[in-house]
Amino acid sequence: MSTYSLSDGLASGAPRTSRAPLLATWIRESGVGVLASITWSAFGLSCLWWEDVGDWSRTHSLGIAAFVIAAVALFGTVGADYLGSAGKALRKRAPWLVALGAFLTLWEVATAKLAWLPLPFFPPPQAIIEVYTDDLPKLLDSVFASVKLQLGGYLIGATVGFLTGVSIGWSRAVGYWVHPVLRFIGPLPATAWLPIAFFTFPSSWSASTFLIALATGFPVTVLTWSGVASVSNAYYDVARTLGAKPSFLVLKVAIPAALPHVFVGLFMGLGSSFAVLVVAEMIGVKAGLGWYLQWAQGWAAYANMYAALIVMSLLCSGAITLLFSIRDRLLVWQKGTVKW
Repeated sequence: MSTYSLSDGLASGAPRTSRAPLLATWIRESGVGVLASITWSAFGLSCLWWEDVGDWSRTHSLGIAAFVIAAVALFGTVGADYLGSAGKALRKRAPWLVALGAFLTLWEVATAKLAWLPLPFFPPPQAIIEVYTDDLPKLLDSVFASVKLQLGGYLIGATVGFLTGVSIGWSRAVGYWVHPVLRFIGPLPATAWLPIAFFTFPSSWSASTFLIALATGFPVTVLTWSGVASVSNAYYDVARTLGAKPSFLVLKVAIPAALPHVFVGLFMGLGSSFAVLVVAEMIGVKAGLGWYLQWAQGWAAYANMYAALIVMSLLCSGAITLLFSIRDRLLVWQKGTVKW
């Protein structure tokens, strides 16, 4: 005698109905990957099957690379469940792959194929790739010079600004003398000191280091001072009750409590220092990415100029990412509150 009932039928059908939302989600996420593959394939076809209006030697290689990215986007998103964290990361960034592929396709058609945008002011993508392959030694020398100049000036400015901020925030006597000077010098743009700096210092390198340090030091000083001054007196009272000396109060109480403010100043100083770096290299220093930009503009090598701008953007973004990782390691209790 059969024991089948309606509840058994519903129970046996439940797994089939529960798979429907999962299937719809998989189709939606994989569909973005398929669309990304289509846009990058369109970019590859525009490079390989459409003749250029100019002579660029990297068009064929760029088209092959586009098809490789299209294949990775397709199989990586469709099979993301089998690729672990890499597949999930690829699916998450699939919309950006769609936007980037569509942008590169339009850029290629508007410059290298139909010349809607005037040359040489708007070079095609393959022209920028040529810069990275043919002019790489000079570009790397410029990157190394910029990093060396930036790092030296930033470290000097951050160190002096941190020590000055702690001194002002802790000592009223120091604040009495330094605060008026800070209010007079600090608000002036660092680039306004260019004539004085290049006249006073013995070399353009040392003058540029001073300007970068000046641009970094002011925000670090103000934010460090604010952080030390805002520490609650209850922390000091508890430490004094346990027999803490003034040096302990500064090193173990005031500075750790002020670190969130200090890192805000470091972030602000980093952005200001990059702006001063470019200006200083354009005007006085005969090396670096700023000098490379000036040289490229003088020779109407706009592809070189755009390539240097991309490298500069990556350097700045990488420096901020590194600073964020240091902040998250030191300020564990604030990890994830501010993201980059």
